[in-house]
Amino acid sequence: MAATIPPRAAYAEDPSKSRGRKVAEAESLTRTPFARDRDRIIHATAFRRLKEKTQVFVAHEGDHFRTRLTHSLEVAQIARSLATALGLDADLAETIALAHDLGHPPFGHAGEDELQIQMQGYGGFDHNVQTFRVVTKLERRYPRFDGLNLTWETLEGIIKHNGPVTDKLDRPSWSAITEFDAEYDLRLGGWASAEAQVAALADDIAYNNHDVDDGVNAGLFYLKELLDVPLIGPHVASAFADYPDCDHGIIRLEAVRRMIGAMVEDVLAETRRRAEAARLASPEDVRTQDHAVVAFSRDMVEDLSALRTFLMERMYRHWRVNRTRSQARRILAEMFQLFMAEPDVLPTEWFVRAQQRDEAGRARLVCDYIAGMTDRFAIEEHRKLFHLDVWN
Repeated sequence: MAATIPPRAAYAEDPSKSRGRKVAEAESLTRTPFARDRDRIIHATAFRRLKEKTQVFVAHEGDHFRTRLTHSLEVAQIARSLATALGLDADLAETIALAHDLGHPPFGHAGEDELQIQMQGYGGFDHNVQTFRVVTKLERRYPRFDGLNLTWETLEGIIKHNGPVTDKLDRPSWSAITEFDAEYDLRLGGWASAEAQVAALADDIAYNNHDVDDGVNAGLFYLKELLDVPLIGPHVASAFADYPDCDHGIIRLEAVRRMIGAMVEDVLAETRRRAEAARLASPEDVRTQDHAVVAFSRDMVEDLSALRTFLMERMYRHWRVNRTRSQARRILAEMFQLFMAEPDVLPTEWFVRAQQRDEAGRARLVCDYIAGMTDRFAIEEHRKLFHLDVWN
């Protein structure tokens, strides 16, 4: 039996009622404003660079592990499915999902940690803020404005998909958000749309599942070790029971597929329960709640916490991952310090801009240059700068 697409929910965003863009533009004749935002993100240079930015494993370690690009596509697929099932605007949920990692530097969280250290005294670094700066300033593709000039709803969702952010605005790294908000109010103290919340939960579903998949695939732990781990364990057991003679690689994929399904069903049930209890009648009702509308159940949150504890111990802190993390941080630290001391080794267009800035401004420019690098480019750039056997 074919799936039935539910009617539009009363609390779904309506693209025909979008609050528009900071710089007014004529509407597209073929796309809604949110679909147009999605297309602008897909065509952005920063989106293409995600193909060689790491999740856990550095991009050169193997072709089968997730990158930021494949992760973003998985998040977008889950977000679109969730939004459709809830009667929300699938284009907006997909757009925010595709954009959510644009500001990540090379080498994942290790890269972010190192840039935060190097930027102490210069305003700090935060990948969520960097994502916002990418779509509002750093992408340069249009003659009338910097950035992508996305709709209010997309910008709100990008910066608030994890919830209100007023408690972060006193951090130096969030000054760019404060400045933008002063000119274009994003209501930073309230929740974002249900579509943005869907994108946030889709991110949780995607990365927890693919980290299990990648961890087993990398040999950091074995499939049968997951049998006693909450959330994933029952799905591994049921897959073995249903297919006792099947290759373990297929069992791994089947268990992950079942876990994704279980997490999706949990989000749908809990969200419907909360929406009904709150009697949501408009998108505005979502923003004025004192809690998230799109959420996991309490039982799922507990099981997910246990799974994350396992992954932290067995994967994220594995000595092989620690070793690449250590190498990555040294690469970024050495490049940052060299570019600050000798800006004339930057590419010409970046050097020209560096000359026009004070020390703090130059540090931000160097940070932007490094943050935009892919893993592979960062490794090669470091080799050219620090190894005498490379003379090009």
